[in-house]
Amino acid sequence: MSNAFAVRMTITLDDVTPAVSRMIEVPLDIRLDRLHTVFQAALAWTDSHLWELTFGRTGFGIPDPSYGFDGPLDARKVTLAQALEGMRGKTFRYLYDFGDAWEHSVRIHGITPADPQGSYPRLLEATGMRPPEDSGGPWGYAEKLEALDDPTHEYHEEALDALGDDHDPDAQPDIDLIHTRFTALANKWAPRPRKAK
Repeated sequence: MSNAFAVRMTITLDDVTPAVSRMIEVPLDIRLDRLHTVFQAALAWTDSHLWELTFGRTGFGIPDPSYGFDGPLDARKVTLAQALEGMRGKTFRYLYDFGDAWEHSVRIHGITPADPQGSYPRLLEATGMRPPEDSGGPWGYAEKLEALDDPTHEYHEEALDALGDDHDPDAQPDIDLIHTRFTALANKWAPRPRKAK
């Protein structure tokens, strides 16, 4: 597998304030299931829900036989390079958790020769802390933040239970933790030398 090129992209969580985004670089030939894993590590999601990457009108994920032919194509069998081939624009979509519907916009900034001394994935910038899992999607989260800020709000206690009394939507992400996760992924996916027979 050649990692001759890297793709620089920004993944942004849609409809959430304050803004949550990560600028990263990944190998152009990364498999889409691994790209999902990178997004999970970058945003500190817990990878406990269904997900789908959509390029144009084509969705990729982990097929579920119960969906028959209506489900996504197998993300384990397609690389980012292959998914980008037929695409017109510079953005694609990432949906995490079909119930809460955390939609992300992913913008491609460019494709450059990979750094032969570096490892991928690579974090370049990180802004904003993602909402807690299972907090109701962008609109449910916004409602919970409003209730959390107002001790007289009828749903204040419910918001406290869902978000915790120490939840700070203005907190910044733990950059060191993302770097650690990315290093672990790079080591896990590094090509192994072949043993002589």
